[in-house]
Amino acid sequence: MKKIKKIKIKLNGKSKMVIDNYKIQNLIKDLKIPIKKVAIELNHEILDKKKLDKIKIKKNDKIEIVHFIGGG
Repeated sequence: MKKIKKIKIKLNGKSKMVIDNYKIQNLIKDLKIPIKKVAIELNHEILDKKKLDKIKIKKNDKIEIVHFIGGG
């Protein structure tokens, strides 16, 4: 049986372990985050939501997920 390799990332300032070669889209889906109501930043760059299925998470990546909040 093949051992699954895990890597450490920072998600909103907290350490998190994810599977190596994990994609941003999988992370968003697993966290049950409503994609239309967030901005996603990877290593200080805002990501294009259309490309989330192509972006692989690498060791020590810093991911920030910011929720939009309505108000007035």
